[in-house]
Amino acid sequence: MNKGRLEAFSDGVIAIIITIMVLEFKEPQASSLADLWPLWPVFLSYALSFVNVGIYWTNHHHLMHAVKQVNGPVLWANLNLLFWLSLMPFFTAWMGENHFAGATVSMYCLELLVCALAYIFLQSRCIRHDGSESMVHKAVGSDLKGRVSLVSHVLALAVSVAGYPLAAGLLLCGIAGLWIVPDKRIEMVVSGTP
Repeated sequence: MNKGRLEAFSDGVIAIIITIMVLEFKEPQASSLADLWPLWPVFLSYALSFVNVGIYWTNHHHLMHAVKQVNGPVLWANLNLLFWLSLMPFFTAWMGENHFAGATVSMYCLELLVCALAYIFLQSRCIRHDGSESMVHKAVGSDLKGRVSLVSHVLALAVSVAGYPLAAGLLLCGIAGLWIVPDKRIEMVVSGTP
């Protein structure tokens, strides 16, 4: 099957996710700049989520660029990823509105962990469909960056459950920092550069 519809649908869903997140902002009833200060947790949680959704979008774009075609299991794996990403606005708003309370940070960490697992599953379905000689398989290789990221997500969840939401948040920022620069592995394999 052609991958064009999967890409278009995914782009649309991700755009809606970002739109929903920004619509969660509730403007203050007063008009002074000082009245914006209480919204800092909401803005900070939005910014972190925007970056994370953006990271998934750019990596999804690279992944689909390297995939030749898709099949049913790839379509369902992609829907699985989109499902978990679509919950991001809920956990973002909950965490921001509650000023990064421990339970909300833990659930946000769990949300990001499940998104990471869903992306790895999608990647594995793409590799299985295209084969061991595929561009995706060659690009991903041993996926050290993905494994470090996954372990860091588990660690962030454990730290948040242990009662250290700030430390968990810093770990999440570190993971985002690891991925904020687009992953060049697929670009290099597709273009044929070492």
